[in-house]
Amino acid sequence: MMLDRRGLIAGLAALAATLPSRRSAAATDPLDPDLVLHDPEAPALRNPEGDVTVVEYFDYRCPYCRAGHPMMLEEADRDPGLRLVMKDWPVFGPDSLRAARLVLAAGAQGQYVLAHDTLMRAKGGLGGRGLPVALGAAGVDVAAAEAALAADGARIDALIARNRAQAAAFGFPGTPAYVIGFALFPGVIERRTLRDAVARARG
Repeated sequence: MMLDRRGLIAGLAALAATLPSRRSAAATDPLDPDLVLHDPEAPALRNPEGDVTVVEYFDYRCPYCRAGHPMMLEEADRDPGLRLVMKDWPVFGPDSLRAARLVLAAGAQGQYVLAHDTLMRAKGGLGGRGLPVALGAAGVDVAAAEAALAADGARIDALIARNRAQAAAFGFPGTPAYVIGFALFPGVIERRTLRDAVARARG
């Protein structure tokens, strides 16, 4: 169900229309529309130049996020104009945060997509050795990801902090949650609802 925050969304849309270019991630307003939709640090799946952005706030330990992952990829394959922006919001504790940090660090080796998909499809737990074992079995260079995290942890932590601030500012109760165009969708989203939201975003 779409969250009824029409004034907020209208304001975001109006502000976005005035933006001359994509700004630095140093912006402090968590609801800066450019930062919500085009944070340069947030990974984008499928078409990075798609005409409709679907932002997903997720947790690797969230069963609903995992269940919805295949459908989102199927829709992006069906509609090449979709740009899927993944925003880690680790709400399920330290193991979730550890998973988010390590997967983002795997991006330094060009393995973000592999690592992300692996954990979204994982069947077992991610605590203890579960996380590195799952990633390593899929072909992720875990040692390199750990090294990248040690070197670049501050940037990764800043990205996760921005994601958290945005989710809180939107009033999302938990994962998953979506921003599609300038509409907010807390909770699980059905395929028909997603398609309708994308069509509205295209006008």
